[in-house]
Amino acid sequence: MKSIRVSITSSPYNVIIGQGTLAQAGKQIISVLGRRPAKCCVITAQPIWKHWGKVLEASLKNAGLNAFVLKIPDGERHKNLHEVEKLLVGMAKHGADRTSIVIALGGGVVCDMAGFAASIYMRGIPVVQLPSTLLAQVDAAIGGKTGVDLKPGKNLAGSFHQPHLVIEDTETLRTLPQREYRAGLFEVIKCGIIRDPRLFQVLEDERKAILARKQDPVQHIIEASVKVKADVVSADEREGDLRRVLNFGHTIGHAIEAATGYKQLLHGEAVAWGMIAAIQISCRMKTLNNELATLMTDQIKSYGPLPAIRVRREHIISFLASDKKNVAGVPHFILLAGVCSTVVRNDVPMSLIREVIDSLLTHSKISNK
Repeated sequence: MKSIRVSITSSPYNVIIGQGTLAQAGKQIISVLGRRPAKCCVITAQPIWKHWGKVLEASLKNAGLNAFVLKIPDGERHKNLHEVEKLLVGMAKHGADRTSIVIALGGGVVCDMAGFAASIYMRGIPVVQLPSTLLAQVDAAIGGKTGVDLKPGKNLAGSFHQPHLVIEDTETLRTLPQREYRAGLFEVIKCGIIRDPRLFQVLEDERKAILARKQDPVQHIIEASVKVKADVVSADEREGDLRRVLNFGHTIGHAIEAATGYKQLLHGEAVAWGMIAAIQISCRMKTLNNELATLMTDQIKSYGPLPAIRVRREHIISFLASDKKNVAGVPHFILLAGVCSTVVRNDVPMSLIREVIDSLLTHSKISNK
């Protein structure tokens, strides 16, 4: 079992990673809170609860914790204010008060929605994150970003609400569909590209073992990715400067997700296409050489396949206008100057953006024939 500290000044917390940690969740929660909350609201989705609900229930019961369960529909398209309101009403009906806590068991959607609900219920109650997917373990559960999507774009309503504790059980990855697992790996690749050259090399050297979900290399890449995010978030909690590097691949990636109605691609897959786009833009803007661009693009594709993007270019462009990283309506891109070297640019010509998106659309369809 590994513990990684997220050293945010206002509210530091630990990320615990290992096999079988979910069974210890109850004891860990009491240890961190220093008390037994009157009620625990477990927020999850049915597919996750089916596999891991009994383990968590037993853990909470053995620790003497009183819990009730609220389930949200599975999938990004349900990450909206209406579903959050249903969670808040459910919490109220079960008698949750300011001494209660929220426990999020699930993937990125569950982590985001449960964290958001906790942040606004009675003006804020504690949340403990129990991420069950690879993507959530290396990204969504850490850093305190919570929120939901609006029609104009992704994650436009939300708040910063740091968890009191994050518990990551690598056993939960056994029940992930292969596509979901690969989608999480693209976020791991992102961490290697922007911040950790050793992780980038491990992903190259241990590809077969990682794709086969071998325990040791998987544990290693999770720990390395969590360390990257913990270091960045600790230095910049509210995305004032450094934390923006975590958005590499997300500018066009989020636009693709929104343009396709969150139905065609998983989040990690959209980010993968977004990273490929950002690499192409970096080359065209002459911040990155072709050799490194090819190396990085090849690594992303080697963890595929990536699904085709079936939407018009202008529809993707329309969602770029509502990206929350924009300033005065101007898109800001995280570009690369090398491995672990990034630069923020707000001067990418729209003509170049259109050319790169056209290239993505063409390539995605060719590679899926």
